[in-house]
Amino acid sequence: MHIAFAASECVPFSKTGGLADVVGALPRALVAAGHQVSVYVPRYRQTKLSDAQTVVRSITVPFDDHYRFCSVVTGGSHSGVRFYFIDYPPYFDREALYGTSAGDYPDNAERFALFSRAVLEASKILGVPNVFHCHDWQSALIPVLLRTQYAEDPAFRDAGTVFTIHNMGYQGLFPPDTLPLLTLPWDLLAIDKMEFFGQVNFLKGALVYADFITTVSRKYSHEIQTAEFGFGLEGVLRDRASTVTGILNGVDYDEWSPQVDKFILAKYSPEDLSGKAKSKQDLLAAFGVASPDLRLPVIGIVSRFAAQKGFDLIAQIMDRLAREELIIVALGNGDKQYEEMFTRMQKQFPQKIAVKIAYDNAVAHKIEAGSDMFLMPSRYEPCGLNQIYSLKYGTVPIVRATGGLDDTIDPWDTRTGKGTGFKFTDYSGEALLLTIKEALKAFRDQSSWQTLMRNGMNKDFSWNASAKEYVRVYERVRQARTAPSAALTAV
Repeated sequence: MHIAFAASECVPFSKTGGLADVVGALPRALVAAGHQVSVYVPRYRQTKLSDAQTVVRSITVPFDDHYRFCSVVTGGSHSGVRFYFIDYPPYFDREALYGTSAGDYPDNAERFALFSRAVLEASKILGVPNVFHCHDWQSALIPVLLRTQYAEDPAFRDAGTVFTIHNMGYQGLFPPDTLPLLTLPWDLLAIDKMEFFGQVNFLKGALVYADFITTVSRKYSHEIQTAEFGFGLEGVLRDRASTVTGILNGVDYDEWSPQVDKFILAKYSPEDLSGKAKSKQDLLAAFGVASPDLRLPVIGIVSRFAAQKGFDLIAQIMDRLAREELIIVALGNGDKQYEEMFTRMQKQFPQKIAVKIAYDNAVAHKIEAGSDMFLMPSRYEPCGLNQIYSLKYGTVPIVRATGGLDDTIDPWDTRTGKGTGFKFTDYSGEALLLTIKEALKAFRDQSSWQTLMRNGMNKDFSWNASAKEYVRVYERVRQARTAPSAALTAV
């Protein structure tokens, strides 16, 4: 089967978040399972290609003011995956992928409409897939175009679409006059199509027109069908519930494992945990904690500093946390109030609170290896990757029971010796503090704590199992497109 991925970012070429990790890793797992995979992404200023070759010299994309002409270059094949880059410098040769500190780029609708049309036109030359697998609002016009303006194109007669929601909070909302600008018909501005409180909603368009909808964990697939997590589109998803499913993201253990990690001081494994203590010492040195008490548990944080990630809860209890016997190391940036909170607490408690206001991949690896616990108290979390990384490093997760956090972490039971972490349900500072105290108490019994560590380290969240689930979805979509009488249902 031939699957074409369309997404706005992909490691190692461009990244702002977990979407890039998925689009970089899942295709490799699909190729390993015997499928043909092409990946289409924009060619940004950040995209580094060692041997770029133009494979489609010119694609014409209509807009209501004038045509735009883009090309397609290839970066070659990596692990059997063919990568194609939509090249249009006026739209993609910019400082950042989606916007600056001042906000989103005002022409994002045009940028990603051009990308979507170019993917379809390029595939006519480079190979029409059995299934287009589209990710987030930036590629959401592909299912819309295929079922509207390209509906009579014989090239796409049997091509199906799978659309993956990585975060319902980002929908691609634009004013109504965006439709004629993109030469899309006005009848799409209807409540059962792309209209959303008077605006055009790209994500909604994909939810209406895609053959099948997936999201990145089982729990999140149910949560987004509720008012609390649906961001106004829960009704659309409920109407399509039979074609909505959750498939947990995998992780790349070639990069995220203490047995092979190139960024940590000492390697270690479930059989030999001695390198964990050395990594802890190295982590605290990297954060400038002078003469730390290495017997204290270290709680690590790697995150965007935002309320969605639970930092409002952390702020509620930070003063009380600082009185506990622990050390907190945090890496990230985001909302100014949370950056200032950590900076203030570090000055007040230099032996217990350490922060780096930045994102640094090498330091993130050191935190995973050197921490004893990892904190993720998210308000909502579609999947989450750091809690899965933490399990492999024997760094016990403390999480809120939402989305992928709930799916991946089993509560620790001291009586049975089963479980992989600690989690709470109520979204409150008190619930978070009680759960942290529970973890601190468990840490005092190092014998059982090592059992807890090894429970997590022996878990397998590699991409193989997830890839098999995606293949079942692709097969269902392909069968439905080639035999229209066959009904699509959730798998």
